[in-house]
Amino acid sequence: MRFSALQATFLTLMSIASMSHAAGPSLESAVWGKTAAGEEVKLFTLRNANGMEARIINYGGIIVSVKVPDKNGQLADVVLGFDTLEPYLGKHPHFGCITGRYANRIGGAKFTLEGQEVKVTANSGKNHIHGGKEAFDKKLWSAKELRSDDSVGVELGYTSPDGEEGFPGTLKSTVTYKLTKDNALELHYAATTDKTTVINLTNHSYFNLAGEGSGDILGHELTIPTEQFTPTDDALIPTGEITSIKGTPLDFSTPHLIGERIGADFKPLVQGIGYDHNYVLSGSGLKLAAVVKDPKSGRVMTVKTTEPAVQLYTGNHLKGTSGKSGHVYLKRHGFCLETQHYPDSPNQPAFPSTILRPGETYQSTTIYQFSAE
Repeated sequence: MRFSALQATFLTLMSIASMSHAAGPSLESAVWGKTAAGEEVKLFTLRNANGMEARIINYGGIIVSVKVPDKNGQLADVVLGFDTLEPYLGKHPHFGCITGRYANRIGGAKFTLEGQEVKVTANSGKNHIHGGKEAFDKKLWSAKELRSDDSVGVELGYTSPDGEEGFPGTLKSTVTYKLTKDNALELHYAATTDKTTVINLTNHSYFNLAGEGSGDILGHELTIPTEQFTPTDDALIPTGEITSIKGTPLDFSTPHLIGERIGADFKPLVQGIGYDHNYVLSGSGLKLAAVVKDPKSGRVMTVKTTEPAVQLYTGNHLKGTSGKSGHVYLKRHGFCLETQHYPDSPNQPAFPSTILRPGETYQSTTIYQFSAE
């Protein structure tokens, strides 16, 4: 009897341990396809005990999907994208990718750095955008799996050679994705250089909290805790000013539906064909950048960042891209909240600096926290 009791106790403890392990975070990886050069692309699937799942590939550092529960516990993928690798290898609207070396725009595709003119790739008319033609979103990154008791993740690495897309310096960069037990997807960026250069990294995921392919995001409620932005010319290059938006259709310092004022006859909205604007955040360190709610599903996304700004983009140029499960993505079927330094900072001395020098380490963190109510 004594042996049986000990045996029963042992089996109970083993069962509890097994249940605990099963309920913990998990990380799986698999080959998802190959690039045109024959390089294997890996898909990393991160899951936590709540059922939240994020999938990332080491090509372009692309967030392929993010599945989160609604107020009834039903999972849906809230990120626009593709079911297979092939469309990501071609031209697409920067779905889910790392944008760099310099996210957003540089006016005239040139700037002066340490007294020397630097010319970078002009890939948006006469201007530069999102790192150039074969930028970080088109590179195969190294990958290292990360596991701990309360999170799983993957660290991606890429070394950009001196002169790539015109940028000076060999830039060694890492982007770490981490899924936590409290339904947060954390992105940690770091970089070093051997020559003075500029850097501005972000992620370009398009979100729809009702689920990708469910239609437009005009009924989402948005809060961005600022009353300032950087006005632009018609090519969306900043003028160098920082202007109040209090009481205008750009003001989300109190909650508003994205579609409530998007069609207003207001110059910045006309220029952007909707929202495509850099919002100036106040404070230092990790701070609130935005809160988005989908009233129907109850899903909430809270964005925090160490960056000084966030670009709100409402998918104004989506024109019928064929996405996941045969869904067609049309204008305003997704929104982006790109945490960043200000656009055209290399040409605007009054803006926060994007200069990185040898011996320094660029560091940036953005957290997408999901919940439901």
